[in-house]
Formats: sequence, structure tokens, C-alpha cells
Amino acid sequence: MQLTEFRVVLPLTVEEYQVGQLFAVAEASVNETGGGEGIEVLKNEPYTDVPLLGGKYTSGQYTYKIYHVNSKLPRWLRALIPKGMTDIHEEAWNAYPYCRTVLTNPGYMKDSFSIIIETLHAPGRGEMENAHELPQDKLALRNVVYIDIANDPVPAGDYKQETDPKLFKSEKTGRGQLTDPDWKDKVEPVMTCYKMVTFTCKFFPFTSKIESYAGTVYRRMFTIFHRQLFCTLDRWHGMTIADIRELEEKTKRDLDQAIKEGDVRGSTA
Repeated sequence: MQLTEFRVVLPLTVEEYQVGQLFAVAEASVNETGGGEGIEVLKNEPYTDVPLLGGKYTSGQYTYKIYHVNSKLPRWLRALIPKGMTDIHEEAWNAYPYCRTVLTNPGYMKDSFSIIIETLHAPGRGEMENAHELPQDKLALRNVVYIDIANDPVPAGDYKQETDPKLFKSEKTGRGQLTDPDWKDKVEPVMTCYKMVTFTCKFFPFTSKIESYAGTVYRRMFTIFHRQLFCTLDRWHGMTIADIRELEEKTKRDLDQAIKEGDVRGSTA
């Protein structure tokens, strides 16, 4: 089992992030879907009576998605999994400011593979030492990784000027450009996403290689996603949750159409 806590500091309030995250997820879903691959949304509905983080959070929005990702996997991993069995199923319980996401591969790896992402969104600059209230045995296993959306390198193929926090300045809020090397210590408002990723893989003799690949993928994904979220601030700032739900309904219709036609879109391995 691999236990990594990613801490992403952002020049936003916790309330703003709730809208921005949902907006960015919807947009990223469209950009990654086409030609038989991408994201299929099966459920998006309210839920109650699911206790999270020791019962502190019990209700919110439930989503169930299938990620058709065959071409986005590295060639060596595709060679290990039979064709047609690479789909990743995602269930998420979003009880903002807390969210629990579970990813599995029921078609092939079944109980041998799971990724659990638990996220707490809180004010501050990443100072919370045990945001997920882990017991001592798990704290001993945890690795903490800080992500700097402005200064951490991104692969050349992922770089876009329009999502570079060093270049973006918000017309609506005046925030940015994040050119100061110590911007995380100075910006206001400020919040942190504490993203605990628990990765379990029993796929011998490739367990270590798959674990290493997963760690790289999640750091890359969290970095790129949050760069995009901040740099689209002026597009979603001022939207309400009701606005977001309408956007999600439209996005689902677009995804259902896009996955059936066109070319494969988005990042590939």
C-alpha cells in the first residue's frame, strides 16, 4: 500500500474553490473525451447518510463515472491488461469541504487494485499536520508532497500559456500573476487542498512499477488541474452551485455524444 498526501496551496477561498473545482472538472471532462475514449457519467445525484472523516460529513453529491482510458495508459501497462478491460470506474461522495473518491478496475484487476482519494479543503497554507486524522501506523507510512502550481515543472506537452499562473492575472479579482518564488507565503486569500491518495495494487511482479507510475500520474494530474482551475478564475468566479449543476447536465449530454464520435482527445501516455 502506498500512502501519499498531496498539499496544493491556492490563492482562493474555500467557498470559491467549490465552484471552481466543479467547473474545471466539467471542462476537463470534455477536453479528454472523444473517439470511443474519455469519461462516461452514469450518476450525478444527492446522497445522505454516508459518514465520512469519522462521521463529520454525511451528505452531499454522489457521482459514478467510467473512464475509458486505453490509449492514455503507457504501452507496457496496456500489454499487461487484456484489450477491453482497461476501464476505470470512479465513485465519488462530495460532501464539500470533504470528498472521498474510489477508483477500481472491476473488469480485470478487481480486488487487486484500488485508488482512494480523500480530500479536505481548508483555509491556510498547508500547515495542518494531520488533516485526515490518520492513526499513528498510517502516519508512519504517509509521504507528504507539496505542489506549487506556479513553480513546479510540467511536461512540455502539457504546458499552455493560458494556464500558466505566472502569466495569468484575474481581471475580476486582481489576483496573479504568481511570479514571486514565495507567493504561497504572501497571497490572500489562501487555502489548501489536502489530497490523501491510498494506492493498493497486488499485481505481481509489476506492483512496484505500477505504484511508481501511479505516483507520477497523480502529481502531474493534480498540478495541471489546479493550474487550469486558477487560470480560468474569471470564467467561473461569481457562478452559483445551481449554475454548476446546469453546466454538469449540459456536459453530460456533450460527453455522451462526444464519446461516440470524432478522434481520441486529451493527454496520452
